[in-house]
Amino acid sequence: MPTKTAIEWTEMTWNPVTGCVKISQGCKNCYAERMAKRLKAMGSARYDDGFAPTLHADLVDVPRKWKKPRTVFVNSMSDLFQEAVPLEFIKRIFQTMRDTPQHTYQVLTKRSERLLELSPHLDWPANVWMGVSVEDARVMHRITDLAQTKAKVKFLSCEPLIGPLDSLPLQDIDWVIVGGESGRGARPMQEQWVQSIRRQCRASGTAFFFKQWGGVRKDMTGRILNGRTYDAMPKRTVIPINSIAA
Repeated sequence: MPTKTAIEWTEMTWNPVTGCVKISQGCKNCYAERMAKRLKAMGSARYDDGFAPTLHADLVDVPRKWKKPRTVFVNSMSDLFQEAVPLEFIKRIFQTMRDTPQHTYQVLTKRSERLLELSPHLDWPANVWMGVSVEDARVMHRITDLAQTKAKVKFLSCEPLIGPLDSLPLQDIDWVIVGGESGRGARPMQEQWVQSIRRQCRASGTAFFFKQWGGVRKDMTGRILNGRTYDAMPKRTVIPINSIAA
C-alpha cells in the first residue's frame, strides 16, 4: 500500500509493481530486495513470492483518492520499465498520474533502453518526473537514453555512487540526486566523486540534491557536505512539495 517514507527527496511511495531482477552493479546490495525478504517473513501477502516481479492491479487507481497534493516515488520496490511489466500496465499507471495533476510523481529506472523504446507510446504529463539510476561511468548511456524521451522533467539518481562521474551530459537534465550506499556490505563513496558532480551541476544550472554519505550506519554519517545540506529540486516543479495530510 502507499506509505510515508523517510527518503529525503520525496514524501511517500506507491508500489503498483513490486519485485525486480538485478542488471548492474548498482543492484548488488538492493535495499528493496532486503526489505521484500523482511516483509515476506512478516507474512505480507504482497510479498508471498519474495522479490519476484509482481503486478498489483488493485493499487493502480489508489492516487485518485488523494485530494491534497503529494510528492510520490513510484515503485520504490521495483522498476516500472523492467521486461516483466507489460506496456499496457505501464499505460494504466501513466493514466492515473495524468488524471491526478495535483500530485508530483517521481519514476526511476535502470532500464533506460526500454524506457526510450516505450517513450513514444506513453502520454507524458507535466507532473511526471522521469529519472535513471547512474551508479558509475559504465552506465552513462542511461543518461543519453533518458534525454531522448518525452518526459517533461528528467533527473538522475547517482545512488549508490560507486565510482567517479566526471563528464556527465547534463544539458537536458533538470535534477541530480547523489548518495552513498548504505547497509550491510555498503561500498564506500569518495568525497571527490560527490564534489565533482556538485561542480558539474553548478556549471550547468542543474539542481543538486545530496541525499547521504551512506555506510553501514547511514544515520551516523548523515548528509552534510561542505558544512551544509543540499536540497535543491527541479526548477520545472509542477506541484511544490507539501506535508502529507494525516
